[in-house]
Amino acid sequence: MEAIVRQRFADVRGLLNERQRRLWAAAEARALGYGGVSTVARATGISRRAIHVGLGELGNVGVKADTPPRQRIRRPGGGRKSLVAKQPGLKDALDALVEPTSRGNPQSPLRWTCKSVRRLADELQGQGFRIGRQKVADLLHELGYSLQANRKTREGTNHPDRDAQFHYINRRVKSFARRLQPVISVDTKKKELVGDFRNGGREWRPRGQPLEVRVHDFQDADLGKVIPYGVYDLTNNEAWVSVGIDHDTAEFAVEAIRRWWRKMGRKRFPQATDLLVTADSGGSNGARSRLWKVALQRLADQTGLTIAVCHFPPGTSKWNRIEHRLFCHITQNWRGQPLLSHEIIVQLIGRTTTRAGLKVQAALDHRRYPKGIKVSDELLRDVQLKPATFHGEWNYTIRPRTQTP
Repeated sequence: MEAIVRQRFADVRGLLNERQRRLWAAAEARALGYGGVSTVARATGISRRAIHVGLGELGNVGVKADTPPRQRIRRPGGGRKSLVAKQPGLKDALDALVEPTSRGNPQSPLRWTCKSVRRLADELQGQGFRIGRQKVADLLHELGYSLQANRKTREGTNHPDRDAQFHYINRRVKSFARRLQPVISVDTKKKELVGDFRNGGREWRPRGQPLEVRVHDFQDADLGKVIPYGVYDLTNNEAWVSVGIDHDTAEFAVEAIRRWWRKMGRKRFPQATDLLVTADSGGSNGARSRLWKVALQRLADQTGLTIAVCHFPPGTSKWNRIEHRLFCHITQNWRGQPLLSHEIIVQLIGRTTTRAGLKVQAALDHRRYPKGIKVSDELLRDVQLKPATFHGEWNYTIRPRTQTP
């Protein structure tokens, strides 16, 4: 919208005198509604005060139609000089305070402080300039600054075979899909406090009647936390979520896969002989976890499935399909609602749907999963694990020790 106003003003600016420009800007601001004055001021360079004067004149003309407007126009160059013209160096001083490289300058007075417009105005006043916070905001826009949040883009040190691993996973997924074999993406969602705690987001409620929750997010000794572990079926856009109440261990992760197979997967893939699991490199389903491999061996023995595993390279968990095909929709579904009990959490997860047809089943896992279980070398050697020729630490296959499910 600001660009449109700027173009309109450029088209008529040369045809209007000072008062006509003021009235035009006021009319545009009034047409835009809330925030219109700021938008027009940034787009045209006309001061907010002048626009407010124009709004007053438009109101006066509307109320007293028989009173002719004032016709006096100042001569070119007349009127109050701008702060920038009266105070040379003002823009440069402001730019030096907020310029990103000043963060590394130990002499920068605002290196370790929040750069609000009030603080910037105070600092400029300390340097001898006469300026208020609103003019600081206007000058920041003129200098090309805007309020921006951090953006997660850096993934740390990239592994040299990062992209090659992505291509390898893609080929494996397509191969399994062509053979009508199941492909799942697995991961643990963020742990959630159970109780009347604040939950991010907003939902529609009667005006002035927000849900009241606790002031402090201290864990309830009786309810504790829950650990949602998701299993997402890439082929059918379906998911299973096991809601754990103990620890996020490899045995808990594999038990979630086992429950998905019993409740959903076996019905979808009655002729399946293989299963492809895509997972992160860390956490309960990490590539270095011995217990993860031992637990998968038990699952292979119980189901008769040959289980292939592909781990995403370190630092690339956001590319795991389950993150943006399941977990984000669960978060959206329970936004603004306190997670008061285990039953409510399970119901909210199970009711998560999307326009693309996502279906989710969820259940509470009451079992205990102790931490710190050690896996001996002998037990690990008993796992029928065959590493792939390409990064065998990330890609491997576990075959059942018996072919009978």
